[in-house]
Amino acid sequence: MRFADIRHYRLPLAAYVSILHRASGAMMFVLLPFVLFLLEKSLTSEISFEYFKGFTSNWFVKLVILALVWAYLHHFCAGIRHLLMDVHVGVDKESGRKSAVAVLAISLPIAALVALKLFGVF
Repeated sequence: MRFADIRHYRLPLAAYVSILHRASGAMMFVLLPFVLFLLEKSLTSEISFEYFKGFTSNWFVKLVILALVWAYLHHFCAGIRHLLMDVHVGVDKESGRKSAVAVLAISLPIAALVALKLFGVF
């Protein structure tokens, strides 16, 4: 396959779930120092907690929080999928497709519920 043929190549759903598993892990790893810094600063005093409470009411910050929640949920579900494949459960093509669908069917609705709660729908 040449690089020019990449746009005509169709990856299976399991490949996209695997790529997203790596991307979500990388995103959580990169943002972990920032999250820990915010946690440490918010626990310093009541004033700093109220400041960060106001800071997280910004819509952009809520989107970042939602992205982190999705990354965690997807990484957790896909990690269980990969652990099962490590012990040779669901390694055939059809089981791989079904488990990839299951990862998305579990992680996306839970992330949507978190989004609704985060943006004040309920």
